[in-house]
Amino acid sequence: MADHPVDEKLPPLKMATTGLQHVAAMYAGVVAPPLIVGAAIGLSAVELTFLTGACLFTAGLATFLQTLGIWKIGARLPFVNGVTFAGVAPMTAIVASTEDKSDALPIIFGAVIVAGLLGFIAAPFFSKAIRFFPPVVTGTVITLIGISLLPVAFGWAQGSSPTADDFGSGTNLGLAAITLVIVLLLRRFTRGFVKQIAVLLGLVAGTVIAIPFGVTDFGPVADADVVGFPTPFHFGAPQFQLAAILSMCVVMVVSMTESTADMLALGEIVDRPADEKTIAAGLRADTLGSAISPVFNGFMCSAFAQNIGLVAMTKIRSRFVVAAGGGFLVLMGLCPMAASLIAVVPRPVLGGAGVVLFGSVAASGIQTLVRASLEKDNNVLIVAVSLAVGIIPIAAPEFYHSFPENAKIILDSGISTGCVAAVLLNLVFNHIGKGREAEDVTHPMEAAEDITGAKRAPATP
Repeated sequence: MADHPVDEKLPPLKMATTGLQHVAAMYAGVVAPPLIVGAAIGLSAVELTFLTGACLFTAGLATFLQTLGIWKIGARLPFVNGVTFAGVAPMTAIVASTEDKSDALPIIFGAVIVAGLLGFIAAPFFSKAIRFFPPVVTGTVITLIGISLLPVAFGWAQGSSPTADDFGSGTNLGLAAITLVIVLLLRRFTRGFVKQIAVLLGLVAGTVIAIPFGVTDFGPVADADVVGFPTPFHFGAPQFQLAAILSMCVVMVVSMTESTADMLALGEIVDRPADEKTIAAGLRADTLGSAISPVFNGFMCSAFAQNIGLVAMTKIRSRFVVAAGGGFLVLMGLCPMAASLIAVVPRPVLGGAGVVLFGSVAASGIQTLVRASLEKDNNVLIVAVSLAVGIIPIAAPEFYHSFPENAKIILDSGISTGCVAAVLLNLVFNHIGKGREAEDVTHPMEAAEDITGAKRAPATP
């Protein structure tokens, strides 16, 4: 019997190029947290480079755990793992509250280790929530994942930093548009392997086109070392402070919620639905990867939603392709010069490709909602309210500004809040006290029934 596409091993060249495409799609997401936290601490350029390389290295290890798996650890799906952005706010808060900044990273690392170990223990219990994720919930959450990621692509399209003079300039937006058009043309007019690596080719072409505009910076390549290794506990032995541990445990719950939603989404896309056993194994990989990461000076790891869009678009479902991407991440951690090559790709170019990738995730969610019995009023309400709740942090970023910081960690994650809303609403409308069947939706122009049951003609405008 032929292997499932998820377990398919592709030829070496195809494996390498498609794996590199996954790295290119998630690279900016991995390096942003260490750059932000490192800058808050006041690390030197050398130490900042070391911290970034360490996060790439640990992302590769976590990706191996997730894709290849050992024992009951790893979803064995084409999942890329990396530093979760949900931890940035609490980590910077820990930095701000630490008097001696040299203790900040050891305190963060100690908190992540404890949160990771506790999450590992909780994984099989957390996975039992799978019964609360029918298509009306999973479709809503998958759509929210795509919608939540699109602002990231729009931010990239404008430039590298909101404080830069050229942020949002016509040049940057033009480069993003050109990259988007290149990817679309490659997807429309090519076949086979070239079509599958359209995003990677679009990134390369966009980077070359950007050179005359002075947007492509090769400085990182010239300054990078050829060989480097993330020495264990380079910044000092981990320290364990209760407040820091509690804040990172909250982040771990958020991360596990998002990872569960991501696994459900990816399972739908690769036609291997994620069951309770798969989710438990995937959460074990997330949490164990997080617990190991600080040993090599990395942060909390989680599944990367942006790579789901790449799987959806390319139709390459092999987990070994993503494992190859994990190999590239490890090499980048060991070879800073290799890591700097990806850093050469200008943010506007990444933004243009991101529109396709992240939009594909939202489209996959809509495909799932098609199977969610939306002819029933109950399900329409579940989708409507859950999407609204999930979009709040995007549409009104300051909406929760008066809430406590720990609460904002959860509330500012539209994926988490939308997911919780969808699960709760599904329980209320479709499970609790269900004796009355959901009513069919009445189309605005459809004749309604009067009290006698007879059809009334729609009102004329």
